[in-house]
Amino acid sequence: MKMIDVWIIALGYFAGSIPFAFLIPRCFAGVDVRNVGSGNIGAANVFRATRPLIGLAVFGLDVFKGCAIVLLATRLGMDDPTRTAAGVVTIMGHIYPVWLRFRGGKGVATAGGVFGVLSPIATLASVVIFLVVAWLTRYISAGSIAASLILVPLLYVMAAPPSMMIGASLVTVLILYRHRGNLIRLSDGTERRFGQ
Repeated sequence: MKMIDVWIIALGYFAGSIPFAFLIPRCFAGVDVRNVGSGNIGAANVFRATRPLIGLAVFGLDVFKGCAIVLLATRLGMDDPTRTAAGVVTIMGHIYPVWLRFRGGKGVATAGGVFGVLSPIATLASVVIFLVVAWLTRYISAGSIAASLILVPLLYVMAAPPSMMIGASLVTVLILYRHRGNLIRLSDGTERRFGQ
């Protein structure tokens, strides 16, 4: 691995760890999302705690930081394993940001940005699954879990490089782990539906 590869991967972590879901509501609505709603530092909780426009801004920026790192790695001519590693570390930065004592979001939007560049068709199909499940159930968490679970099989069908499938598998495990509380609430019927 070249030194530039190491720098890009490190940059991915620090870019991913920019906590837009904490900074933007705090600046534009005076709200600390850690103390409202689910307490999660993510776009879904921002939607609940503030205004839709702020939630959309947070969502867009979380997607953007995932896209930006992989696009930069691509622009620099890096291979699939390095681009995937940079993307996965960006997602890990979002989930475990150093600035907030490693307590971040659940990684879904940033993962969408990362894999939207690495494998646009598979990611688009995952987004469709997310929208269908979330629309039918009105559970954002259910849509996120379904989209995460379907990503690796889609990559396999599309003959994605092994490094990308390994990266996607790791990300799926991370996202499911971060949704463990949601899974418990979904199973016992206490999960809040979108809009509640």
